[in-house]
Amino acid sequence: MRIKILWAFARLAALLAVLVAVQTFAQDPAASAPGTPQAAGRQIFLTRCASCHGTTGNGGEFAPAITTRIPLRSNDDLIRILHSGLPSSGMPAFPDLVDPDRAGLIAYLRTLRPPDGAEVTQVTVQLEGGGSLTGSTLNRSATGIQLLGDDKKVHLLRKTADGRYRAVTSQQDWPSYNGDTVGYRYSNATQITPANAGRLAPVWINTIRNTRELQCTPVVVDGIMYVTAVNEVYAFDAGSGRSLWHYQRARTQGIGGVAATGANRGVAVAGDQVFLATDNAHLISLNRYTGALGWETEMIDWHKNYNGTGAPLVVDNMVIAGIAGGDDGARGFLAAYDQQTGKEIWRVWTVPAPGEPGSETWTEASLAHPSGATWMTGYYDKESDTLIWPVGNPGPDLIGDQRPGDNLYTDSVIALDPKTGKRKWYFQFTPHDVHDFDAMAPSALIDTDWQGKPRKLLVQANRNGFLYVLDRTDGKFLFGTAYTPKLTWASGLDAQGLPIVVPNMEATREGRLACPWLNGASNWYSSSWNPVTKLYYVQTNDKCGIYTRTDMPFQLGRGYMGGSFSGDPADPGQRILRALDIHTGKAVWQIAQTGDGSSWGGVLSTAGGVVFFSADDGSFSVADARTGKILYTFETNQSPHASPMTYTFDHKQYVAVAAGSDVIAFALP
Repeated sequence: MRIKILWAFARLAALLAVLVAVQTFAQDPAASAPGTPQAAGRQIFLTRCASCHGTTGNGGEFAPAITTRIPLRSNDDLIRILHSGLPSSGMPAFPDLVDPDRAGLIAYLRTLRPPDGAEVTQVTVQLEGGGSLTGSTLNRSATGIQLLGDDKKVHLLRKTADGRYRAVTSQQDWPSYNGDTVGYRYSNATQITPANAGRLAPVWINTIRNTRELQCTPVVVDGIMYVTAVNEVYAFDAGSGRSLWHYQRARTQGIGGVAATGANRGVAVAGDQVFLATDNAHLISLNRYTGALGWETEMIDWHKNYNGTGAPLVVDNMVIAGIAGGDDGARGFLAAYDQQTGKEIWRVWTVPAPGEPGSETWTEASLAHPSGATWMTGYYDKESDTLIWPVGNPGPDLIGDQRPGDNLYTDSVIALDPKTGKRKWYFQFTPHDVHDFDAMAPSALIDTDWQGKPRKLLVQANRNGFLYVLDRTDGKFLFGTAYTPKLTWASGLDAQGLPIVVPNMEATREGRLACPWLNGASNWYSSSWNPVTKLYYVQTNDKCGIYTRTDMPFQLGRGYMGGSFSGDPADPGQRILRALDIHTGKAVWQIAQTGDGSSWGGVLSTAGGVVFFSADDGSFSVADARTGKILYTFETNQSPHASPMTYTFDHKQYVAVAAGSDVIAFALP
């Protein structure tokens, strides 16, 4: 395992040295004297960069200004950008540019300055109530300053009537992909209620350029929002949406799988670090105040059909990450890494090797490319110190005759000891899956009464169309029932929770109609458990599909699904938001949406008594959590591919969601 460690404190010191550096270097006549590296660098800039970025680096016809970006990049960052380019933003690569020319160009870039008022400068601001704060401006506007203080932290400041500044931050964060480690997708914020939700309005929008459909859930910690695209992290002022910093590296040439389509679902945050899985199955740590790269770990060689799309999970001193590639035959695993160094602590393979327990549920040949990916974020039960993670489908997805047996531990949830990775228990939802019914639908670790007694539960509305209730202390099946009327591949669940499979429902060469369709009766987008209403809110799809078999031998760089699928041409299907009673599986209320059931928007609920969701028609909507009455709708005019979150900033509750290439924040007036 190749680990590249670039110590964060050294990077910060270098960054601050650049930010604080006096401008004498730019003003020094010797800096551009003939024969100096800067002079040679200037010539390279004029011939290779200025036609896009402008003669002074302050923007041209084809590219934006770089004068405020250069000070926030280390030399290593600039070397990497020059070598690989930024394909997603249109910047070409210059692999032929090597030292000493490259060093001279970087030296010259350091001399470029923005127009007056826009520069990253050292300032001292007077604070409301007395005192002052010194640091470097990351961004400023007529109403405030985002300041990188001498304490190496970002301070968000708003101008007061007397010209001083007051510090603002978030009172309620959304610190991880699900907002918590137990998967509730619930907030105890109460400002937005059924009585006032109709007055909501968008208060800021930040468009992420060069993206098509963001799939991330924003994370907010200490007033800073973190948003991702493939190989990119953006840091925003959560109260205004103004950018603080942006980290980007080139997309991997030749990468396959879902990462190639632009999927990345978010970051994890711990202390002063932000963790991101890159498209080529690397895990990186960034300084959350500056975006400087701390360390980088190659989780596995991406050339073996692996890629990275999921948001990692922080547990104690570890950051835990899975991988994508299950539709390409990549053998799944989950691994824990030391937060400070990126060193691997443990690794667990989701499918056994030949001779290991569970391998008897496969043939030896099928174990060569079994899939079982781990591309969604897992859960952590702190009280029992248990890590719970979903596992994806077996491969090939739609052809099961090459892999007879249950194909453990695909289509399962696995419970692990987070210190060692040792498995405690598992539950398999769909043994011998031939419909791509992976277990990536969100789960909730719920503590509530069950049959009159307190019990620790795991609840999941699985992609296969059944709602499951498990005892999460041992994985025992407690209850299950269909939550969609369009379910034909199985007739029910037996006493152990195993599906009663209907014969002859697998894919054929001519195409087989089965329900639900391959995208599932639900999927990876968020559900929400509300402990006040005791309802489980799930975006569901009442939809069938045609499963078509196509023989696909495993190949590097190719898909391994074993077929294709489409919706039922005779019935487009429908997306329905259901508020489920987990004791009965019945919908207390439901909202049928306009569309064909092919969108990917999730759900959020709050103690204020409202449910937020991205609807199938592209609107962002709010409903009464108890009755399902629609309270507010905003037309984003984007097909939703992400899930909403909420936070309280400067004592005001915000709700934010990614819609297309936009991040939109809503609040009350």
